[in-house]
Amino acid sequence: MPSPFPGMDPYLEGYLWPDVHNALANKIRQQLTPQLRPRYAARLEVYVVEDNFPESEVGILYPDVEVMQLRQPKTTNITPGTATALTPPLSLPIFQPVPVRLSNVQIRDTAQNILVTSIEVLSPVNKREPGLKKYSQKRRGLYEAGVHLVEIDFLRRGTRPFAHPQMPEVAYAVALTRSHANVMDVWPLKLPDLLPTIPIPLRSPDPDVVLNLSAALNEIYDEAAYDLSINYQEVPPPPVLSKEERGWIESVLGSY
Repeated sequence: MPSPFPGMDPYLEGYLWPDVHNALANKIRQQLTPQLRPRYAARLEVYVVEDNFPESEVGILYPDVEVMQLRQPKTTNITPGTATALTPPLSLPIFQPVPVRLSNVQIRDTAQNILVTSIEVLSPVNKREPGLKKYSQKRRGLYEAGVHLVEIDFLRRGTRPFAHPQMPEVAYAVALTRSHANVMDVWPLKLPDLLPTIPIPLRSPDPDVVLNLSAALNEIYDEAAYDLSINYQEVPPPPVLSKEERGWIESVLGSY
């Protein structure tokens, strides 16, 4: 069953996101591989990072936890004339780092196994500190190494690593930075927008191949049966939508 939304489904930005993230990376590889053979191959790079501040994602990306536990204060073995001993009335959890499994797609030259293009599907940990700084260092390293970089940001929350003063305020965006280029190609996307088909550059003089992001997202939505896990009667995961966005979502779901 397809998603009711023509572009990115904002309901996928919650606890389903880890599955969406990895499924999308795998689907991108599947779509590109026939276009790349035999000179190039698409490989999944799977790695684990620690989310050191998971409290900002509790109830969104991570399941709800007991945030606090109230207790009735009581005295214990009090001797007249001594200080009063009380059971603390409030217990708060200590948030521990959460390991996050991330995937990206690497296009490599099959002759020498040289990294040519990196396709990054951004995760919440990439869009806030300290992960934002680490990811920014990674993207700088790729640029200096002459690697093409494609960044897919299908998350409304967080700070966009390729933010720019002239970048419009949009829900989603896709960016392409070609090796050693002094400009970055950006596809700004509002909630109602269809996802674009974008070029994926290779080594000169080989022509670009194409990535159909709309087809990729629609296929993983159907394959994973996300519709069985989403309650479209609830509001989408944070951040809070604008009045215009809420109205548009209500109109879409009204006929779903």
